[in-house]
Amino acid sequence: MYGYCGRILKVDLSSGEIIIDDIDPKLCNDYIGGRGMGVAMIASSIHEQPYSEQMPLIFATGPLVGTGAPSSGRLSVVSRSPLTNTVFDCSAGGRFATAMKRYGLDVIYITGLSRGWVSLIIDDEIRLEDASTWEGLNIAEITQGIGDDYSLAAIGLAGERLVRYASIAFDGHYFAGRGGLGAVMGFKRLKFIAIRRKTGHVLIKDQEGLKEAQREIMRLLRASPAVYGEFGLSRYGTAALVDVIHARRLEPTANFRGTYFQESSRYAAYTISERYRCKSEGCMGCPVLCKKRGAQGEIIPEYETLSHFGALNQCSDLSAIVHCNNLCNDYGIDTISAASTIACYGELNNKKVSPAELPALLISIAKREGGLGDSLAEGSARYALSMGHPEASMSVKSLELPAYDPRGAYGMALGYAVSARGGCHLRSYPIGHEILRKPVSTDRFSFEGKARIIKISEDLNAVVDSLTACRFLFFAASLEEYAKALNAVTGYGHDVQSLLAIGERICRLERYLNNRLGFTSLQDDLPERFFTEEGSSSEKIKVLPIDRGEFLKARARYYKIRGASEDGVIGKSPLC
Repeated sequence: MYGYCGRILKVDLSSGEIIIDDIDPKLCNDYIGGRGMGVAMIASSIHEQPYSEQMPLIFATGPLVGTGAPSSGRLSVVSRSPLTNTVFDCSAGGRFATAMKRYGLDVIYITGLSRGWVSLIIDDEIRLEDASTWEGLNIAEITQGIGDDYSLAAIGLAGERLVRYASIAFDGHYFAGRGGLGAVMGFKRLKFIAIRRKTGHVLIKDQEGLKEAQREIMRLLRASPAVYGEFGLSRYGTAALVDVIHARRLEPTANFRGTYFQESSRYAAYTISERYRCKSEGCMGCPVLCKKRGAQGEIIPEYETLSHFGALNQCSDLSAIVHCNNLCNDYGIDTISAASTIACYGELNNKKVSPAELPALLISIAKREGGLGDSLAEGSARYALSMGHPEASMSVKSLELPAYDPRGAYGMALGYAVSARGGCHLRSYPIGHEILRKPVSTDRFSFEGKARIIKISEDLNAVVDSLTACRFLFFAASLEEYAKALNAVTGYGHDVQSLLAIGERICRLERYLNNRLGFTSLQDDLPERFFTEEGSSSEKIKVLPIDRGEFLKARARYYKIRGASEDGVIGKSPLC
């Protein structure tokens, strides 16, 4: 098989059985890899609880991984989320996916429940080892202890303690963060997976065709202001969005009670660059290098982390934000959910959590220490419900909202609501056209045309996640160039429309699986605050409450375009 290794590693932690199965070529053709393949593989187990022996935890690469196609060194982690209870996937970078492919594995499929802590070691042989001596250690200690010869997927103390938004760390600081899949790994008592880095290669059908596709993609990247421009991702990383979102008054502030934080310039991209003298790094095979590291080795936070530990918690102390990011990375907790849950706690207790208090709260959450740490480790939706004020949780399907206020971007409002995995900006990323004007500009204060745009964007991003490419590159390149790359690697005959049809199949399958779990239009909704409270308006920009009637009309149009019923239900399984 060109582009694929053709092998699935299956590990049963209950019995200790390890086998390698052949991959079904039809699965590759119908779902590509990554997210699509993982969701298709988990479908038969979807009724299992997140914390059960039978619930799989799947690590799936894509056909472009290890081929030299630009920014394709990623993988998807798929399971059922203990935070949202939905089918869930996370895309993660680093070098782990490339290490899998070079070893000869497309997928690692883990089931069962170990009696004690174990690690999965993949080198001269594949084996489970006792990991009791690693219990209680965090990501930095594990990474240092394993060394540079191995690529690593690990959980910290938060995963061990089943924090509902615990993350899985890849190679130290690349994360499958959202949805708590680190807690699924922790429930199974799998502390880490270590793969020895090898020099194996992936078979490519048409080397010259791939080189031509690479040249086309790179030409588009170099010409893109959003990627390689003066204020682009390559120079400043995602922190470049701080000033952009601030200027448009849609930065979530004080648990989404406002949309403008006057002091955000103190943690904006230029300030960070000047203070930390940043160097660039990135995932395997990435020409953009959007990750930033300070001259003293500091990991610079992404935009969502900066904004949520900043404006959302009314904190302008850059050192405190960087420290909070480091703690989340080391203990293994999602920064968006952690910061949002703390902001919810602040609102319900009528207090502003100070920069000095933030680290202690994060540690108590990761360790589930005391009543408060244990309660906040459940996420904002469960915490707010326990306090008698569920309306204070700024979440959809219990997944905390990212750093774009929906009152300032109506496509984002619809995208949050209908996302299969909950309050996620990356399923459709309407900020691209509503704010960044890519590929075209749309009116951010209107639902006109947004239902169809959201549907098409969801399908596109499902393809990107299944190729396991980086969606940042799609600010410049398009599916047309990546179809050429895919065909050159695999020998398939895909075009843009056939790939979008696969993306549609994946999105329909995710909705269908959620429907089977009881999710309907009742859960495809936003917190009431956004329909009743005004944002932080100025003389030039009015950030008004969203008109609920218009929102419901847009949602109904989305259901019709998606092929769902009026209740948001897909009646027939899309599985081929």
